[in-house]
Amino acid sequence: MIYVFDTSSIRALQHFYPRVFKKIWADLDSLAQAGDFISTREVFNELERQAVSEEVLHWAKERKALFTTPTANEQKFVAEIFKIQHFQGLIGAQQRLKGTPVADPFVIACAKANGGTVVTEEGWEHPSQTLTPKPNAAKIPNVCQHFNIPCIDLEEFMHQQDWIF
Repeated sequence: MIYVFDTSSIRALQHFYPRVFKKIWADLDSLAQAGDFISTREVFNELERQAVSEEVLHWAKERKALFTTPTANEQKFVAEIFKIQHFQGLIGAQQRLKGTPVADPFVIACAKANGGTVVTEEGWEHPSQTLTPKPNAAKIPNVCQHFNIPCIDLEEFMHQQDWIF
């Protein structure tokens, strides 16, 4: 299965310090080598601009091939997402004004194009540990639900990998 990571999930990984949790990072590398762990160029651009540990940023820079350039099909799907007025909220007013990178629609499009599952920490409610998109939100889980694209958080990703620590 292919997992397409959002910036929020890569950022969450920084709490699993690479010097201490070596197995997590080795397992991520194994998944990446198998083509089962990917992301998009826009996520890399966000990582460079957001608060992320030096270790994680260094890790991402050494694996820049994971962060693919959107294909024509992915770009067309991004346009499909934005045809739905409510989902135009994926891009915030400040992001539009400042022209800062926005990865969310590209992460979704990458998962759609590759038959993958989105991994994100954004837009979830956690009642009773059941992943449920926040109602009426313009967030990744809502868009994925609308287009029938699997979407999970980092904890569920680790569970699906049978990682136990």
